[in-house]
Amino acid sequence: MVEAPDVASLAEALIACPSVTPAEGMVFDCLEAQLAPLGFAVHRFITGSAPDGPVENLFAIRQGPEGSRHFAYAGHVDVVPPGEGWASAPFAPERRGELLYGRGAVDMKGSIAAMVCALHEVPAEAGTISLIITGDEEGAAKYGTVALIEHMRGVGAIPDLCLVGEPTSVARLGDTMKIGRRGSVNIWLDVEGREGHVAYPHLADNPAPRLVAMLAELDALVLDAGTDWFQASNLEITDIAIGNPATNVIPSRASARISIRFNDLHTGQGLADRVSDIAARHRGTARPVISGEAFLTPPGAFSELVAAAVEAETGIVPEASTSGGTSDARFLKNLCPVIEFGLCNATMHKRDEAVSIPDLETLVRIYRRIALAALAG
Repeated sequence: MVEAPDVASLAEALIACPSVTPAEGMVFDCLEAQLAPLGFAVHRFITGSAPDGPVENLFAIRQGPEGSRHFAYAGHVDVVPPGEGWASAPFAPERRGELLYGRGAVDMKGSIAAMVCALHEVPAEAGTISLIITGDEEGAAKYGTVALIEHMRGVGAIPDLCLVGEPTSVARLGDTMKIGRRGSVNIWLDVEGREGHVAYPHLADNPAPRLVAMLAELDALVLDAGTDWFQASNLEITDIAIGNPATNVIPSRASARISIRFNDLHTGQGLADRVSDIAARHRGTARPVISGEAFLTPPGAFSELVAAAVEAETGIVPEASTSGGTSDARFLKNLCPVIEFGLCNATMHKRDEAVSIPDLETLVRIYRRIALAALAG
């Protein structure tokens, strides 16, 4: 029997591996060193190229008895850039009282450390268990979990259930789990005109008023009023650009960008088409990039299983939510039912990111309960 590591010490080891997205190398070495002695077959591969790669991914699996259920943990080891002004070096983890500081402590190396420690207490005879770990969740996500899913399909390793360890808790560990996410589409808008002298507007075609009218129409859209599990979809103007350095020249082009977060009443392509139609009425064009579709894991056996594990260790029942941004669950939901549950998110992406060490220890027990219950069916 391999002795389980101390979860805070393992989190420290992961944090000490700089892994600003896209991640590769040392942080995966650290994980493999923990998983191989537990009987996991560890598959590592690198995909993609600049500017959004290369990206390293890891899929580790330990086969259970023939015909047994397959449960997967999923997460990412890449982190956002730390920025300036930390009280201690962001990749030199430091304990202060009951808090462990470092980039990735919450999002989400702490959760991955808890997963690995939980695996030490899940016997092989309980069933098949795997880890789906990417180095590209915080970035473009082109070569991360999407590539992992292709690999898993290729080797026939499709889990029955998947838990993503994103930091979902808000005020205290256990208060929130995510059973779905809104979709996301960003759309670049362009209006072409014809430059000219401002004193002779009849000899030019100013694109700015047409862009302004287009944005006013888009901003006035009411996409929906929300659903039972999702808040209302929202469209936000995120950039307006003309870039005209001269005060006496009518510009030849005006551009803008919008971002739409949408619920399951819509699809990314449907919204892109709607925006394109509006842009065309103003003699403009629209170029959409769909980051993910809305999805919901309907409340049922899986969410009840997760809630029971959380309540057993914390005494509270987590709220089922679909709030927040996107995560790699938007891809994993194509494999099997997926729920997200993890640490408190108050300091994620912030200077002096920190995790409660007692929360890490509790999370190990929660993750163990979830895995055992999921494998038992």
